[in-house]
Amino acid sequence: MSLAKPVRPHLLADSSPSAVVAGFIAMLTGYTSSLVLMFQAGQAAGLTSAQISSWIWALSIGIAVCSIGLSLRYRTPVTIAWSTPGAALLITSLGGVSYNEAVGAYITSAVLVLVCGLTGSFERLVRRIPASLASALLAGILFRIGSEIFVAAQHQTLLVVGMFFSYLLVKRVSPRYCVLVALLVGTALAGGLGLLDFSGFHLQVATPVWTTPSFSLAATISIGIPLFVVVMTSQNMPGMAVLRADGYDVPASPLITATGVASLLVAPFGGHGLNLAALSAAICTGPQAHEDSTKRYSAAVWCGAFYGVAGIFGATLAALFAALPKELVLSIAALALLGSIMNGLHIAMAESREREAALVTFMVTASGFTLLSVGSAFWGIVAGLLTLLILKPRTA
Repeated sequence: MSLAKPVRPHLLADSSPSAVVAGFIAMLTGYTSSLVLMFQAGQAAGLTSAQISSWIWALSIGIAVCSIGLSLRYRTPVTIAWSTPGAALLITSLGGVSYNEAVGAYITSAVLVLVCGLTGSFERLVRRIPASLASALLAGILFRIGSEIFVAAQHQTLLVVGMFFSYLLVKRVSPRYCVLVALLVGTALAGGLGLLDFSGFHLQVATPVWTTPSFSLAATISIGIPLFVVVMTSQNMPGMAVLRADGYDVPASPLITATGVASLLVAPFGGHGLNLAALSAAICTGPQAHEDSTKRYSAAVWCGAFYGVAGIFGATLAALFAALPKELVLSIAALALLGSIMNGLHIAMAESREREAALVTFMVTASGFTLLSVGSAFWGIVAGLLTLLILKPRTA
């Protein structure tokens, strides 16, 4: 009797050095582009180092499990990430509610995502919000963070200017590494200027910290609903677009459902939500990951594995960023968001009939004002929809 050949190829056989490198770069891109935002949001809300490290641990482990599991299940480079715009949103809104209420809002957002996945209503729901307004909302959220680099330049001019020009020079020749190089240059300059404080830094494994959720209308409106909208419109939609553009016709509903379940599980430990990746996904789905498109899933698996290792040392990552000067953290966050702000504004202004409504959405969101204890992200989309409704010409 002959042994049957395995139906599915073996992961190690399908992998390659380029896949491993692509997975590592995708993980590194995810951390360098948005970890500073989480750290900044945690500091603004007065979270402890243990809570911040638990936040990093929860998201990293969730990403690892989902990326590895979904990529192996569909033999597709499915890369999961946390919401970078969501982290930016929390910088301005997390401090306005208690942390328990914020965790409750994370759960609300996760449940809404889960419902979209289970009912298959993901694409139908997202289409109800015009792309121009969703992009303006995203740009408005990120603009307040991006503009902080100019404030930081007033206090540490040499540090910020050095980071800014290193970012521009590297982006001209190798855009993929421009944020990473800016971070390295900023760290070197901070060291030379005596701005680094590693007294509290040591290698430490992250310990999950449970936070019992509580629910409030203010947190739901100011965090839960805007977080859901941002995740679905600016993360999951582009994530699916990247997969489809590179020829991977994987069904959307199971992926959305999986991220909803994972987000629900990590929320009590501080995770603000998981979603499909776009930027890091493009690294794993492109030809640089593997010349054979049917084997590029291995790059996403490696990416998940690297996230898992990094997440275990979440406390070390939190302590590392605590050792960096505030101006460096603000500047690298701003530089990491420039591309997203630019793309958001481009899409927001592309449709002439919706341009004014998009501008109103952007301005209200970027203003940072609160009304009835509700943050500007919610009022931005409300103002934009009302503007669009009033100004949109009637059809015969």
